[in-house]
Amino acid sequence: MTWSIVARDPKSGAFGVCVATKSFCVGARVPHLESGVGAIATQANTNAMYGTRGIRLLREDVGAADAVRLLTSADDGRDHRQLHIQDARGGIAAHTGAKCVDWCGHLVRETFSVAGNMLAGPQVIEETARFYEANAQLSFPRRLIESLRAGEAVGGDKRGKQSAALKIVSTEDYADFDWRVDDHIEPLDELKRLEEVSRERFAYARFFSPRRDNPVGLLDFDEIARRVEAMKAAEKQ
Repeated sequence: MTWSIVARDPKSGAFGVCVATKSFCVGARVPHLESGVGAIATQANTNAMYGTRGIRLLREDVGAADAVRLLTSADDGRDHRQLHIQDARGGIAAHTGAKCVDWCGHLVRETFSVAGNMLAGPQVIEETARFYEANAQLSFPRRLIESLRAGEAVGGDKRGKQSAALKIVSTEDYADFDWRVDDHIEPLDELKRLEEVSRERFAYARFFSPRRDNPVGLLDFDEIARRVEAMKAAEKQ
């Protein structure tokens, strides 16, 4: 039904989840993240409580492997579920139930994991992982989106396309990026377009919103505009 990547950006420490599927509104139930705590993707006959309960476990300093074990052992439907988790210490764990629809499986790497079910074949998660590993120079949002686009190019969800989502958290209680494409002919292309639009202003101006280290933020719109342009210029150098 779905494939996703759960990752942590080594440069910023941000957690991110990117997901795509041939079903409606994937962003509402699959990705679960909390700043400084971890990231979870729950899919395949999705049990959204894996996300809410999983974040609670991670908040209590339960590691990823133990969280997967506790969540699945308490669920009689576990053979139909898929789950992957990354904790704040860098622990990563995944579960693909024996009754998930083929092709299904997961990969765990040093800083990320990829999992999918009802896919065209193992090449989907393999190519998603290969692209992510080979493109550390990209911004974190773009790297996640393009990794799934690479997986889509070799088959993706064997039923087709409908929705996609990206969510990233870093230092704040709110998300850095939270983009959903709930119903679209080309959801990953639309997610890519949103990322491109964000770099016109939002991706930079967000740093001047109220934050933990500056609860007021920057209030002068002209100064924000100047700083945004300076950041964009520096990025091109």
